Parts: sequence; C-alpha cells; structure tokens
Amino acid sequence: MPHANPHLPDVLYSAEQVRALDARLIAAGTAGFDLMQRAARATWRRLRAQWPQAHSLSVLAGQGNNAGDGYLVAALAQRAGWQVQVLAVVTPAALEGDAATAHAEALAAGVDVQPWSGHAPLAGIVVDALLGTGLHGAVRSPYREAIEALNASGLPVVAIDIPSGLSADTGQALGVAVRAQLTVTYIGLKVGLLTGEAAEYVGVLAFDDLQADPDLLRQAPITARRLTPADLPVLAARPLTAHKGKYGRVLVIGGDHGTGGATLLSAESALRSGAGMVSLATRPEHVPSALVRMPEVMVAAIHSANQVRPLIEQASVLVVGPGLGQQAWGRSLLSVAAACTDTPQVWDADALNLLAAGAVQLPGGCVITPHPGEAARLLGISTAQVQADRVRAVRHLAQQYAATCVLKGAGSLIASPDGQLALCDQGHPAMATAGLGDVLAGLIGALLAQGLEPFAAARLGVWLHARAGAQVGKAGRGLLASDLIPTIRQLLEEQCPCLK
Repeated sequence: MPHANPHLPDVLYSAEQVRALDARLIAAGTAGFDLMQRAARATWRRLRAQWPQAHSLSVLAGQGNNAGDGYLVAALAQRAGWQVQVLAVVTPAALEGDAATAHAEALAAGVDVQPWSGHAPLAGIVVDALLGTGLHGAVRSPYREAIEALNASGLPVVAIDIPSGLSADTGQALGVAVRAQLTVTYIGLKVGLLTGEAAEYVGVLAFDDLQADPDLLRQAPITARRLTPADLPVLAARPLTAHKGKYGRVLVIGGDHGTGGATLLSAESALRSGAGMVSLATRPEHVPSALVRMPEVMVAAIHSANQVRPLIEQASVLVVGPGLGQQAWGRSLLSVAAACTDTPQVWDADALNLLAAGAVQLPGGCVITPHPGEAARLLGISTAQVQADRVRAVRHLAQQYAATCVLKGAGSLIASPDGQLALCDQGHPAMATAGLGDVLAGLIGALLAQGLEPFAAARLGVWLHARAGAQVGKAGRGLLASDLIPTIRQLLEEQCPCLK
C-alpha cells in the first residue's frame, strides 16, 4: 500500500497523545516556535526531494500551528528563489502566538499573502496548511470549499502533519479531506494515518521527530504499535530431533455444499505454515478434491456433528468457519466446537455470523478474524460505524468476546482482551479477492499449533499475510488467494528460520 514505509517508527499515538507530547517538549525547554521551525524545515526538505524540478509554491493557510508551519515553509521557499504565494483561508489578523510570529516571518521574507477565494489560482506544489490534528466534526465552510478546490486542481500536494479533513484518530475523512501525494508528520505517528480511509488521502508518508528527546517519547502513553519485522513474535528454531507431534494438529471445520474451496485454502495454508498435522472435517462431496489437491491432509467426511467430536478431541487447534454455512449442518458443527473450551480456536466467516446471531457462545482465548461487515454484525451496529472508528470497534470486540480480534481491511488492526493494539500497514489493492480470509485463518491456526499465544499468533499471521500480498500483488489484478501461500512460507522462513 502507498503508505507502507520501513522508515516509520513503530509506535502510534492518538491526536491527544501527540498534543500532550508537544506540550511536554515545550515544558522541558524547547520553545514552541523552535518546533514550528523544525517542522517547516522538515517539510521543505521532503518537498524538494519529492519534486526536485519544482520552483513554484502555493500555500493554503488556515489558522493555528498548522497554518504557522505553512507560513514558514513559504518563507523558506521564497528565500530559495521560488515563486511563492500564500492564500489565507482565515485572515492573518486572527492568528495568535507562534502562528502569528510565523506569518510575520513570511512577510519579512517577501512572501505574497492574499486572501483565499473560490476563484484564487493555485500553481506549482501546493502546501496544505489548512487544518491540523485537532479536527473532530465535519469540515465546515470555508475550509470545505478550499479543500474541494484543491482536490479539483490536479496539482501535487504536500500535507503538513495530516491531510486536512482526515481524522488523526480514525483515518476517516470528516466530510471531505485533502488528497495529498506527500504527507509529512511530526513528533509522533498518528494511528489515523495508517488505517481506515487514510491510504486514499495520505500518499507517501514521511516522519520527523523534530529532534524530540527519545527518553521523553519513551515515557509517554501510546495507542498502538505498528507491526515491523524487528518487533514481530518469533517461532523457535526446531531441534534436529523434531517430529510432527511437536508442532500441533490443526483441525479445519467447514465446507458446506458448494463452499469446499474455503476449507481447502485454510488447510493448505496451515500445512505450508508449519503445522505438524492438519485434518479437515467437511462435507463428503469435498473429500475427493481435497485428497487430490492435498494428500498430506487427513480428510474426514462429516454427515453429522457426532462424527466431528473424535476429531476435535485429537486436535490441538481448531479453525472453524471457512465455508461453514449457516444451515443446520454448519450450526451443529459449530456448537460442538464451541463446547470445546480447552482448545485454542480461530473463528472466521460463517462462524462469526452465527456467533453474531446468538447461535453459540465463543470459548475464551480464541482468535476472531472479522472483516468490517462481520464486525458490524458482531457489535450490532452498521459497517459504516465500524469503519468510522476502527480502533474503537476492534477494542470493543476484543473485550466483548474475550478474544484476540483481527479487524481486517486497509490498516488491519489486532486487539487483545487486555487492551494491547497492533496495526499492520502492509498489503496491496490486488488483495481485494475471495479466499484471502481463509488463508489467514489457516495461517494463524498453524502459528497457534506451534506454540504462539493468540495475540502473538495473530500479529505474526497478519503481517506475513499482508506482506505476502504486497509482494504478490505487484503483478496486479488477478491475484488468487492460493498465490499467497508459497510467499507466506518463504517469509515465515526468513522471519523465523527453521534451523538456527
């Protein structure tokens, strides 16, 4: 995805947490105007690196420190010999404090500052210095009209700290938001830049800590951690005496009439991700195709729930839901699995829909992997409400169901019942295809079978899945869910070598 960047920090904050960090830096002796100057210089450096042939700049300035940053960028460009104009959406007379000082510096540098109007011509690189991270409600006039005009201009845009109109906490556009090609953000990385709709607005994401004291940053509360290779859970290397019995037996349950492929994807993913043994409980009609595709899987033809009980007793991990359906056959199998409270389980797809309908109760210590629509049904709200605040939704799910929850989608989120939160900014739009959730469920099941705890297994599984999608997705449209499985295996070996 456009914002995936190995050079970003792995700690994520809310807008309020970053404002508190800013205040602590000032209280510790760094003047607010010094921070503003550092932000402007960081933006100017990244702007020139992004567009090295540019020589013209327009700044759309609002009110507050975001506008102050914009005025200082204008001053830097003016001194460098660029053609510069600032279009003030809010009259400079309303500026206060450091923002007013920045405006004065821009005037002293010779910057042309004019009031913005709907007919004001934009030129060159446009700096979005309209609204910062403090926005909560929908964007109002005149900012709405300024953002719409900017988006319609077709000009390249650099957003200061966050694209105006994008929520720093949820990643949702608050009515309308600037579509930037480059966003330069400061001090702390905001979670809303990496989930929800953010990828549509942020463009290339650059970060600068403004020389903040690392000790001060480490002491501050955070919202989430971004998944990075350096911070992922690790499976232990295998001894030379390893045997299949040490690495778990995954049982995949699902595949009602017409949906056997989902269970095959989960089972193959579990096998290729290192599970010692994999069994499949499915409709009799799917047995021949499963044996042809994967002779390594022990396939059982299931007519009734009683037949699945002995298989569950032998399993160390259950993956329930791929292709399960919501008819009597699927409901009966899910009820048997739900009664098995001592076995780690991954619930996906129709298992979640039946859970939302109240047909069963989820055992403790499970991993659930809903997409936004399934999450909405589990919470009894709309999909739009889930997407409007994905962080809140995933945390609510983890607490309500006492489970590790993976909320899939752009900027997938993983929450534990005790409040830990992780975010994955990997992936590719080519992953918008059927079957990928089945692959993820099998992968997480295999990691549980090899000894990882639920939150660790979910984090590692989500990263491997998304990173594989990013690599395979480079070929473009037409990605198949099964295409990811060999790449997942390769990435797992790179991250967690089988041998020391």
